[in-house]
Amino acid sequence: MTTTHDPIEQLWRDLGRVDGDDTAAREALAAGMPIYYRERTTPPGLQVKEYPDGRRELVRFSRQGDDVIRTL
Repeated sequence: MTTTHDPIEQLWRDLGRVDGDDTAAREALAAGMPIYYRERTTPPGLQVKEYPDGRRELVRFSRQGDDVIRTL
């Protein structure tokens, strides 16, 4: 059985291991840019996209643009 490796999913898993310092995320929001992150309950392959105004969406990231699964 061949297992496919999704580098984007691996990146999100690796980023999830970074603890503590949310300075870059706060700076991005303050600059008007959305941030992406995963929570413990975020389904595999999806991310939370948070906008500077506090809106949050559950999205599937792709090179063509985010696929919004639902508004949180």
